[in-house]
Amino acid sequence: MIYIILVMALAASMVIGICAGQYPVAPGKVLSILAGWGERPPTLSMDERIVTLLRGPRIVLVAICGAGLAISGAAMQGVFRNPLAAPELLGVSSGAAFGGATAILAGFGGAMLLGGAFTAGLLALVMVGAISRVNGRSDTTTVILTGVIVGAFFSALVSITQLLADPYNSLPAIVFWLMGSFATATWDKVLLATPAIFVGGGLLWMIRFRINILSLGDEEAGSLGVPVERDRWLIFFGVTLVIATTVSVAGIIGWVGIVVPHVARLLIGQDHRHLLPASALLGASYLCIVDTLARGATSTEVPLGVLTAVIGAPFVAFLLRRRHTAEEDMA
Repeated sequence: MIYIILVMALAASMVIGICAGQYPVAPGKVLSILAGWGERPPTLSMDERIVTLLRGPRIVLVAICGAGLAISGAAMQGVFRNPLAAPELLGVSSGAAFGGATAILAGFGGAMLLGGAFTAGLLALVMVGAISRVNGRSDTTTVILTGVIVGAFFSALVSITQLLADPYNSLPAIVFWLMGSFATATWDKVLLATPAIFVGGGLLWMIRFRINILSLGDEEAGSLGVPVERDRWLIFFGVTLVIATTVSVAGIIGWVGIVVPHVARLLIGQDHRHLLPASALLGASYLCIVDTLARGATSTEVPLGVLTAVIGAPFVAFLLRRRHTAEEDMA
């Protein structure tokens, strides 16, 4: 029943996202356009252009990225056994941001920007792995600290990139891109981003049983015969694919990987076999709703990363407060 409700909520949020905006389109008109998509005439009406060329690819890309961010957050929280863990802990977001900012500074866009952001995100994970491994092993605490260090390093490089950028051309483009937005979404970007996000999310789904075991702790997981080191880095690789791809197409969008898995746990429980798909569906719906608000709340589009932070920060503060109160009651 919960899955049915989540699927219906996702469908409704996507339709609302296509309908809403500065130029609203009636739900019946949207459904009729989508139903006759394969029989489009050579000349499209205004409504058909908005649905099929503007909001259609945007809402599909938003849903895919939202699902990827949420499932990555759920996996990270399971691996680190910390409900406040986020995909950004690996420093991948900062690395991808540097790659994209460098591409914009060099005057590149499109596939070059996506490729630069994706490559730099993977480079950040390689750096985390190289620094955190000692004698062929790495523990979760060392990985977190190394991720913070690598993230700070790439954030500094992003600042240098902004310092070198043309204040009238490339600098505004870099700043707006870093704040997160799907304003430039196209079907080409959907085709570029979907395979990587599906591979990363599919990898996490395939080892969902192992995430349950890793959430017990390294010693307990090792005693059960699980290759802790290998599985942990497989999870990190899947998360990196999702995060680097999302940053490459939309900039930095934080807090989704923290907020959504908590809500999914309240609905479905702690078992990652159910938590991961529930988080994916809920994350897709959540980001579709937030993106619709970002487009329609004001005459000027609000950067999506700003809006997710405004919503997510108070929510995490509430979680911290409630967790602290519960610990005091137990004491």
